[in-house]
This record gives sequence, C-alpha cells and structure tokens, in this order.
Amino acid sequence: MLFFLILFISLPSGCGGVLTDAEGSFNSPNHPGSYPPDSLCVWVIRVSAPALVQIHVSTLSVEGPSPCLFDWLQVQEQLEHTSFVTRFCGNVAPPTVNTNSSTVWVTFRSDSSISGSGFTAQYRAVLPGHKSCVKDEFMCDRGRCLLPVSVCDGHPHCDDQTDEDNCSHKHNGTWYIFLLLIDQSHIVSLSFRNFSLEPHDMCEFDYVEVHDGADMRARVLGRFCGSSFPPNITSSGCHMTLVFVADEGLTDSGFNATYQAVSLLDSKPEQFACSSGECLQREWLCDGWNDCTNGEDEQNCDNFTYPPFTSSCEVIEVDMCVGLTYNFTSFPNIWLSIADQSEAASLLRHYQVLMELACFEPLRRLLCGMFLPQCNPLGGVIQPCRSVCTAAEKQCSHALDTLSFSWPFNCNLLRDSQETMECSVP
Repeated sequence: MLFFLILFISLPSGCGGVLTDAEGSFNSPNHPGSYPPDSLCVWVIRVSAPALVQIHVSTLSVEGPSPCLFDWLQVQEQLEHTSFVTRFCGNVAPPTVNTNSSTVWVTFRSDSSISGSGFTAQYRAVLPGHKSCVKDEFMCDRGRCLLPVSVCDGHPHCDDQTDEDNCSHKHNGTWYIFLLLIDQSHIVSLSFRNFSLEPHDMCEFDYVEVHDGADMRARVLGRFCGSSFPPNITSSGCHMTLVFVADEGLTDSGFNATYQAVSLLDSKPEQFACSSGECLQREWLCDGWNDCTNGEDEQNCDNFTYPPFTSSCEVIEVDMCVGLTYNFTSFPNIWLSIADQSEAASLLRHYQVLMELACFEPLRRLLCGMFLPQCNPLGGVIQPCRSVCTAAEKQCSHALDTLSFSWPFNCNLLRDSQETMECSVP
C-alpha cells in the first residue's frame, strides 16, 4: 500500500480521494474556473458488489485533441484478467460510461501550458442488468452509450453494429474519387465553390465528411456544415472519399465542389511533396520535426522557412536511467511537459519505491523511455515502442495489483515497432 499512499500524499486539497457512497459527484480543481497547471488528481470510486460504477461527465473543457497526450480525464476499470482505459479531452462531453467493475480509478492530468474549465461528473452504483444512458444517447453492446452524432454516421461504433441499423431517416450520398488512370505521383485536391448546410456545433444533422482514402474507414480529413466555406483539402495519395449526409429536418442550398489531380512533381508553392506521396504545408519544412516518414522535410535546412524547434541531444545524467540502450536524450519533453533532466529526476523519484519489485527492470526501461526519450540526431526525440510498454505491463500488473494500484499506462498510445515511424527500445 506504500505506493498508493505516496500517490495521494502529493494531491492538493479537493483534488482526488476515495468515494464510497452509492452516488456522488466530483470535478476538476477550481471548476468552473480554469484548472491549475501540472495537476494530478486521482479518484477511487468503490461501490458495493455486485453493483457496478456508472459515470456521467456532464461538462468537459480540457485541452485536446485526441489522443489526449497533454491534458486528460481518464477512466480505468480493473477487470479479472486485464484493465480497460478510456481517455477524454476536448470540449464535447463524452457519453455515459457504464463500467463492468465495482472499483474504478478516475484520473485528471494537466500539463504546464494551456488549460480550460475542466469537468464536472457524477457517478452512481447500478446493478449489472440496469445499465442505462441519458436521454438522446444510444445504447448498444449491453451497456455502451453513444452520442447522437455517432449514430448512422456510416461508421459502426458498436460490436453488434446496431448503431448503423434503421438509418433510413438519414439520406446519404457518397462519392469515391479514384485517380485510377494516374500514377502514384498524383494526389487529389478538393475545392468547394458553394456551401450552405444546416448549421450545428458538432455537424450532427447535415454535413459533408471527407476521407483520405478509398473508403469511409480511411482517416477523416474534416467534417463540415453551416455556411462557412471548408478549406481546400488535399489527399495524401490518389484516393479520396466524400460523404454527404442530410436528415429529414431543415434543408439548405447544399454544396458544389470540384476536384483535380495534382502532380507531386508540380506541387503548389505553398506545399511540399514527400517522396512517399504526402503533401505538407511549406511552414512544416525545417521546423525541427520529421513530418515526412523518411525525414526529408528536415534535410538540407541551411535556409529555414520557419524558426526551428531547437532540441539538441544531451547526455543522460539521471541515475535511474543510466545504462539504457541509448545515452542521449533531449529536452523539453513535450509529451509529458517536462522542462529538463532535473525535473524528470524529481518526478522519477516517486517510482523508486517500486525498486524492490522483481519486475522493476522492464518498468524502469518504460519510465525512462517516456521521461527521458531517446534523442533523434535528425531532430526531435523518439518515443518508446508499444512492445516496451506491453512487456512491462505483462510482468508488473500482478505486482502492482498487490499494492492496490492498477497499471497506469495506455500502451496503445505508443507506436508499434512495425509502423513506418521509428520508435525506441530503451
């Protein structure tokens, strides 16, 4: 229990705690004012079995966007053989969370920069057969809640796919733009000439959605509604998908758009073409970050088009992280908002209590890979690979359970070693 107590000793007043009532509420520090920087609040919600914890976040204003690497509100439930983590940020309150556990950890974390008004949330104990969603939310998969914008949007969000059933009330039009007669050196450029659709804050009712690929499973380049013209949109390859959705309510004059094939060899002056087919904005050149997969946007940068992010390599001096597969790191650490090695060492001291655990070595490598990431000689730093995280989780989860502390990392946020982007094995 020592690590559990250390975690709560550092929490400011009103920030975190143990909640054991059948129902209650909690919120970010200073709400409805701006939450303070460098906050770490942990609430342990524990209800009497067999009841389960249900959480409803009624307001949310937390620095985003997804995947929520800077500020976040996180719900973690410990199941029999694994833990399930859900993380939220942005300005749209998430749907009701029906957990499958009687004990849930809720963590609120903020970095040292941008802040918002935070969140307010309510919880209550519900029996397994009495899970519910609030009005206007859609429930599927025996307890999963969806916001209205996620229903009948062309993307199944439920395992049983019931969110895409009975969608005749929405009228869809889909255009697949394939440059089949053009070689791989061309991309698609889309421009809107007229645009006026029913307005809505989240573009829920009538909207145009553009995907960077050959179907609606491809990355979303943007969803648009209202009367403001969308920007010119460029694909990363020779495929683009445009989806138009309209409900049975208000109507407007609609839209008109044109597209053309653009040769990467004849890129527009404001764009830069990577050899892999990606098209970048000119201001991304020589900014200290590798935006092309092979880093060519950071090569031959004698004349910078944008002030570079200067991040020189430095020898690792933190005792806990000496002896990794690499000896150089770089600061500031933008992922965790750590200014220098001194601050990293101070934060890592909280984990030294775990040195007696048999699994400490894989955990040490993960922690050092995140707090003191490997320096990339081409500029920037390299995150640890997902396999480093999953290996540490596999070896340490049981030991942490004995300390009443669930696994604290979401390994899926890290890169897989099979991806084109580089990652490190400390």
